Amino acid sequence: MNYVVAGFLLFLLTACSLQSSTATNDTKTNSTETNIAVLQVANNVFDQSQPNTLGLQKPAQIAHHLVFKAKAGSAQYNHGAVLFAFNGELFIQWQSSQQDEDAPETKILYSRSSNGNNWSEPQQLVAARTDALLTNGGWWRYGDTLVAFINVWPQGLQPKAGYVEYITSRDGNHWSKPKPLLDYAGKPVAGVIEQDLKQLPNGRILTAIHHQPGLIAKPFYTDDATGLSGWTQGEMENLPHQPGISRELEPSWFLTKQLKQQQQPVMVFRDQGSSFTLLAARSNDNGKTWTKPTATNMPDSRAKQSAGNLPDGRAFLINNPSGTKNRAPLTITLSSDGQLFDKAYLLRSESELPPMLYAGKYKRTGYSYPKSIVWNNRVWVSYAVNKEDIEVTSMAAENL
Repeated sequence: MNYVVAGFLLFLLTACSLQSSTATNDTKTNSTETNIAVLQVANNVFDQSQPNTLGLQKPAQIAHHLVFKAKAGSAQYNHGAVLFAFNGELFIQWQSSQQDEDAPETKILYSRSSNGNNWSEPQQLVAARTDALLTNGGWWRYGDTLVAFINVWPQGLQPKAGYVEYITSRDGNHWSKPKPLLDYAGKPVAGVIEQDLKQLPNGRILTAIHHQPGLIAKPFYTDDATGLSGWTQGEMENLPHQPGISRELEPSWFLTKQLKQQQQPVMVFRDQGSSFTLLAARSNDNGKTWTKPTATNMPDSRAKQSAGNLPDGRAFLINNPSGTKNRAPLTITLSSDGQLFDKAYLLRSESELPPMLYAGKYKRTGYSYPKSIVWNNRVWVSYAVNKEDIEVTSMAAENL
């Protein structure tokens, strides 16, 4: 009987020990996963005591190029500049109106350049409409065809929302009639598209749609190489916020260094909750599912930003890391692994800003809404200056 009791006690001790060991291992695993930051900026990258430059230096041989100068009485408001490469040229699109943001007469303009230095006189990409506001939605290409996306905001929709159309061209001069962007079921996508369309390593196209009802930012992807159909919403739980608009807005994305045998996309968002830092989420299954967005320590101005990867694979973020509403300076911050960003360069300082020349609704000073492209081994960054002039800054990737 004593042997039986002793054996039973030994069984209990062994079982408890195994259970404790398993729980400890699970706790360590969960803790490790929880403590891995999606995106983190190293200490002392930005010196907030120097708001003009944040203590940063410019990269060697940086260049600035004027694309369009605001015109009194006709085109005083210009914003939302987006670059793209097609047939050996750079194309840039933006929205333009007489003086106010979201004015009824808003139209979409575009210009082109063979070298990024000299830009053509702008042409009208899409004319204003009487029944809806138009804003530009970025570019894509397939084969010998250039695609321009148009965000259409019908009058009177509550909460504010819109949908996407596209036009195509084979020469950059003659354009097709608008057609609706289609989802995986062949129905028009119910939302407005973000301007950062890029491909994952497996060829899948990834961006975000601000989905109806209202503006709820969600990752979207398609395996249709044309980018014109098959759009599918990725699974991502939004943070709590106001009805009709998500806390996460206007994202961009980059790829991490290879993790678990796969590069992972990280989507960075403007935080409408006014933390004045970027929010970030990551996917480990090519955009199908995403972690819940979390706050990062990357300072921001609560505006659009641009993210991507250099030719050597390093990730970059371009934004206004003021930590306030101030959209200056403009910087690029770099990471070798896509998690820890530990190096930054100045692109434009606050002292370089010219005075604002024209008043208008929602006008503000600063280098607003940067978007970028890597072309001919250079990083090209487009932005609006004071929501008046359209400019581009370029630098050799090897100088970063």
